[in-house]
Amino acid sequence: MRRVLTIIGLVLGAQAVGGFLFAWSGLYSIAASKEHWPPVHWFFSMAMRSSIETHAAFVSAPPDLDDPALIRRGAGHYEDGCAPCHGAPDVGRNPISRHMLPTPPFLPGHAGDWTDTQLYWITYNGIKYAGMPAWPAQARDDEPWAVAAFLRRLDGMSAEEYRRLAFGETQPDGDRSALSDLAMLDGSAREVLDNCARCHGYDGAGGGSGGSAAAFPRLSGQNADYLFHALKAYAEGGRHSGIMQPVAAGLDDSILRTLADHYAGQTAAPYPPPPADAAPALLELGARLAESGDRDTGVPACSGCHGEDRDPRYPRLDGQHASYIADQLRLWQKDAHGDTPLSRIMGAAVRNLTEEQIRALSLHYALSRPQETAEAEGKR
Repeated sequence: MRRVLTIIGLVLGAQAVGGFLFAWSGLYSIAASKEHWPPVHWFFSMAMRSSIETHAAFVSAPPDLDDPALIRRGAGHYEDGCAPCHGAPDVGRNPISRHMLPTPPFLPGHAGDWTDTQLYWITYNGIKYAGMPAWPAQARDDEPWAVAAFLRRLDGMSAEEYRRLAFGETQPDGDRSALSDLAMLDGSAREVLDNCARCHGYDGAGGGSGGSAAAFPRLSGQNADYLFHALKAYAEGGRHSGIMQPVAAGLDDSILRTLADHYAGQTAAPYPPPPADAAPALLELGARLAESGDRDTGVPACSGCHGEDRDPRYPRLDGQHASYIADQLRLWQKDAHGDTPLSRIMGAAVRNLTEEQIRALSLHYALSRPQETAEAEGKR
């Protein structure tokens, strides 16, 4: 037995040394212009799929992957971050990606090869040696679920549906005086705004309808300084988002300022319809928390920073989508929102909020309107 084990050890050792010498010799071409030998291709494919299946087995999918807003959000990112390599129902892959090795799969025909949790794991973690990057903001483990929610519907999707999800309603309304500044933007700023409008609309109201209207936050009427500093924080990585950071990172301050000024001026943008589950008890709790806080749990009044006389560094919450407010509060609680000068203030303010209080506050502000808007509606 000892002799057999010795022989096996020598054989394995010889194979290891031989493999090292072969790799060291450089005889095996790593050029992307040369296909792998069939056994090598099979081995790498087997190892990749086995690794994904094993690691994804420990991931639990959220229950809301059918949420239209989640799907719309994933489509918006897919168009910018994924379609150039993986293609889309309305366009093929970028020719450059076809010369990568391994070649990125054309996902409109292959997304169904993977389960929901496997799609999420790949999006969040990326794949080594395949040109597939990890999610840009690793603190945001929630965002890749939007991509997974979209991908699970990609097979068989028509070009018309894809463009509706990925581009939204990007045609500005020529009769809206609030959009008159579009004509004054130079080429570069207008091109950037056109890209922003795919998700946020030209008026900053979200660029969606029905269940997908809450896919993106309402930007219209926010303070211009707040919007500018938020974009800067995304660009510099101080505020975490794998969706927003790649978009903002390549823009200079003048473009960011132009975008901030544009959306701050969209005060006439329509507000979303009230949430259907706005129970009176929750609304009463939300109003009380917003105005007075909760002394027993140390939750401060939201109006101290977000009221009508708010510091311009804080966002306006009136009329914001309830789901967006709730998600942001949960991010603050998980310390996943980012590291900006005001992060510690918000982190401490929301630390003790319960899930019921989060829901109550989000509903309260979703139904609230800025003072000037409420006064104008009251005169009609």
